[in-house]
Amino acid sequence: MAEIRPFAALRPVPELVSKIAELPYDVMSTQEARDILKENPLSFVRVSRAEADLPEGISESDPRVYGKARENLERYIAEGQMKQDPQPYYYIYRQQMGAYIQIGLVAVASLKEYKEGIIKRHELTRQNKETDRVNHILATKAQTGPVFLAYKSKGLLTAFLLEYMGSHMPVYNFVGDDKIRHTLYVISEPLKVKEVTRLFQQVPELYIADGHHRCAAALRVAEELGKRPGQTGKEEYNYVLAVIFPSNMLHILPYNRIVRDLGELSEEKFLEMVQEKFLMEKADRPVTPQAPHTFGMYISGQWYKLTAKPDTYPTEDPIHSLDVSILQDNLLTPVLGIDDPRTDPRIDFVGGVRGLGALEDAVDGEDATVAFSMYPTSMDQLMNVADKGLVMPPKSTWFEPKLRDALTVHMIGDEQDGKNL
Repeated sequence: MAEIRPFAALRPVPELVSKIAELPYDVMSTQEARDILKENPLSFVRVSRAEADLPEGISESDPRVYGKARENLERYIAEGQMKQDPQPYYYIYRQQMGAYIQIGLVAVASLKEYKEGIIKRHELTRQNKETDRVNHILATKAQTGPVFLAYKSKGLLTAFLLEYMGSHMPVYNFVGDDKIRHTLYVISEPLKVKEVTRLFQQVPELYIADGHHRCAAALRVAEELGKRPGQTGKEEYNYVLAVIFPSNMLHILPYNRIVRDLGELSEEKFLEMVQEKFLMEKADRPVTPQAPHTFGMYISGQWYKLTAKPDTYPTEDPIHSLDVSILQDNLLTPVLGIDDPRTDPRIDFVGGVRGLGALEDAVDGEDATVAFSMYPTSMDQLMNVADKGLVMPPKSTWFEPKLRDALTVHMIGDEQDGKNL
């Protein structure tokens, strides 16, 4: 059984939530964060990317950055712009992007279960990114952005949440600059809180959809603070802030690829080599793949539809049958010489939310030579990989809409005494 708990969230006051709540720290650069702060000084990037509130040129990992994050979080509290709920509650987070809606439960999940594999991962993490979040958590004494979790739903919890939403008013309901509507409900009644905990006992395991670095960093913090004498294992730092969605409600967009050059190949030779393992057809419009194992390719102003030839990939292999692996194994590595897409500077990745126009702009603007549009990885594929304890190739999934930081901050307590602030 996956263990969750209610918690007392630090939240923006309703009249300021649309100004404070912000996109996650890892979908923007420092310069983009600076631009956001110029337009909106209340934006939570003051905490999540505090280097944007310091002089230019400062390193993202400078100790002053983490100190500034803590200072800015304390300022929100001191000025009454964010307040902590008086008791542990659950929260319902509803997002709407066009016609698409996803509804998640906001709770804290057990880091012990993450360590034991009940919360399953599918990505590798990078030490430097983990360490950045470790330092951020320790400095702010808070988990400021949630991990995005999924579970295989039997429908009972979702039915409860929908019924609750139908009979209660939300505390927040606003549309962000990205045109996504964010709505939050607070489940504060003690009996309802107990009912959520009971209903969640049907869930045997959880899957990380997005937020591997946040989860790994939270565990490192818990293991460090847990070394102190007198710890019970139930302190707030032993749990990680999460929004938990039924897997059948999640929306995965493709994670497209752009490549800066063809190496030493001429375009003619490149196109010839592509056809060794792909059927290639010219297209008179941008190619959005409509089925697995099909790809769009844009080069020199021309779109092509690529279809992987039969027997060029292992159909039963959970990793190498993924479209991102087929493209990597049959084209990027053997044709273009890109062996490790995680580190090779010749390749970059473009989230599907930016559309195919972003691929055309990269190629037409000479930032890239060739671009590939992908068919999105499915939740079933992701969970199958995680169930087998395997790791997906880098940049396999792009979840949209993104969860906003600052809607519900998890205060983990003072690192000296383990008590809530």
